[in-house]
Formats: sequence, C-alpha cells, structure tokens
Amino acid sequence: MDFSLSDEQRQIKEMVSDFVDEEVIPRADDIDHDDEFPRDLIDEMSDLGLMGMPFLEEYDGAGLDYHSYAIALEELSRGSGGLGTVVAAHTSLAGNMLYQYGDDDQKSEYLAAMNRGDDIGAFALSEAGAGSDVPSMETTAERASGHAGDEYVIDGEKLWISNGSVADTIVLFAKTDPDAGHRGISSFVVRPDEDDGFHVEGTEDKLGDKGCPTAELRFDDMRIPADRLLGEEGEGFQQALETLNGGRITIAARSIGLARAALDDSLTYAQAREQFDQPISDFQAIQHKLADMDTKIQSAKLLMHRAADKKMRGEDFIKDAAQAKLYASEISREVTNEGIQIHGGYGYTKDFAVERYYRDAKLNEIYEGTSEVLRNTIAQRLLK
Repeated sequence: MDFSLSDEQRQIKEMVSDFVDEEVIPRADDIDHDDEFPRDLIDEMSDLGLMGMPFLEEYDGAGLDYHSYAIALEELSRGSGGLGTVVAAHTSLAGNMLYQYGDDDQKSEYLAAMNRGDDIGAFALSEAGAGSDVPSMETTAERASGHAGDEYVIDGEKLWISNGSVADTIVLFAKTDPDAGHRGISSFVVRPDEDDGFHVEGTEDKLGDKGCPTAELRFDDMRIPADRLLGEEGEGFQQALETLNGGRITIAARSIGLARAALDDSLTYAQAREQFDQPISDFQAIQHKLADMDTKIQSAKLLMHRAADKKMRGEDFIKDAAQAKLYASEISREVTNEGIQIHGGYGYTKDFAVERYYRDAKLNEIYEGTSEVLRNTIAQRLLK
C-alpha cells in the first residue's frame, strides 16, 4: 500500500519507523518482561507529536489525517504491542470522546493536555458483568447539590481498563437513569488525582500486552463537578458505540504491526537457518508460509485504509471498521503463529520475539469488539 501514500504520510511512516527501530525495539523485551508502563518512551513520543496525532493543532494536536494515525500506530505496534495499546486507548478512545463530545472548555483543558502528552487518557466502559453487554453496567452517577455546587456522585466499579492505573484523565461511563437501559448511560471526565473516592484496585497479570496496565477501578461516593459531563445525559451509550467504531481501525493497525514484525523476523530467520545443507527459505513449504503471511497482511492493510478513508470522508464506515478489525485481528494471530512455526523450537522460547508477538496478537480478537460481536455487526449491516 506504500505506493499510494502522500509525501506527508510517507514522512510520518519513516519518522515513526526510525523511532521504533532505535528506541522501542531495543526495549521491547524488557517492557514485556517487567510489565512496567514505559513513561520515558511516552515522553519521547510526546516530543514527536505522537500522543495527539488525529486532533486539531488548536488543541495542541498534530493535525494528522486518519491514514497517518493508523500508519503510525501500526509502526509503534510493530515494536511493542503494549505500547500500541497505550496509544490507542489514550487517543482513539479517551481522546476521541473528548474531541467529538466535549465542549470547547473541556477540549482546551483536558484534550490539549493529553495531546501534549502531559496527561495520559483512559476509557472506562467495561465492568465484570458488562463486557459486550454494555447496558448491563451497574456503575451509577446521581445528580446532587454539594458544598462545591452542582455535582454528580458516582459509585461502582470498572474492569479491564487500559491505562487505568496511570491515567490522568479518564472518560467514565455510568448510569444517570438506571431504569432507562442504554438510554440512561452518560459519560464523564474523571481526574484521579483530584477526585476523592477514586481507587485503583489493582492491575491484571495478562498473557501479553505488557507495558500497558489493565486496571480494576472503584468509585466510592466519588463527587465530580457537573460540568464534567460530556454532552447530555443519556447520550453515553451512543457516544461509546461511535467511538469504538473509530477505535477498531486502530486495533486493525495494531494487528497489522504485530503481523509485520512476525513476517520480518521470519524472513530473516528462514534465510539464515540452515537444515539439510541449505537455508530453510529454499524449501517450498516455508516459501508458501511466507507468501500467505504477506498476502494476509497486505489484504488487512487495504481493509484498514478503506475504513480510514470512509471515516475521513464522513461516510458510514461501521461495517468497514468492523471488517478491518475482524480480519486484521484474526490474521495477526495466524501470521504470528506461523512465525513461531517457521522458527521451530526456537520460536517457542523467549530467546526470539515471535512468541511475544503471538501473545500480544491474541488480544486483538477480544478487546474493542470480540470477533463474534463484529460478525454480528457486519451481518446486521448487510441485512439492513
């Protein structure tokens, strides 16, 4: 797909690719082993303008188009799947919520700080009993008058929140009308350092996606000013759906980045590894694997950029984003699995990075819409 990139898009790709090669890849195994949030890399990325890529310069964003943003996230994920999730949750979810539904004051105060990289963002939607079934959430927000004036009192818990334990700004979903189903869900800006009653219960020990803390959050009589409401009461469910639709494009990008890393490593290994007095790349069985891996990656790229193009044009891109995320996530697992197979016994050890790619790739089929839910979405759009 590179042949169709604009000069600016190609420059973005080269700049981020160089950063990944020089700064991320040498650290990737340590990030995976230690599972610590790479704050220093985030600071470097902030200096490069990579924490607010698709947002207007008016709010200290980089003003990039969605193709450029997806390309950059693909490159970051090629270096570290966890880093890709950090940026996607921060930008595609929390950032897009503020950008699309925040008023000018909220954008100037919260989004601009996120775009500069001063603050980290998170998107708190899921609960232990409300994953794909969002309307079953139990977190509540009750309007009240307090010592600080008009405010909301929030009680409940959230689970599986990417960046949740390190975030400075969290977009939180809660029921303002518990009897109204999905029409009773609203969204709010939460500031963990400012809001009493906010608690981090802990972080998950995950199969992969290391370096991006996935947190359990609890809210006990947490009071926030009423002006932290995003949009109007009852709009939160629709806001979340629309935000997740755009986020699926960047999960496709994360998937492609991991698959590319596995292919690159497999090409290098297959040409260096000798068996029966010849490189294993000379064997047709290995050549077919490599050919299939690349074909799947190129197909996923086309789906991703088609969805990004429709989003940029203001067209309906729901089915396209679902297809891009579904296909890219599944081929990322398939391609990284083949990467292990090509590496043989070495691929099953931590001496080679392909096992990390495989662990990181699996998550793509689960978060921001499971493969099963995405197939439902695609079928519904077809039947509509």
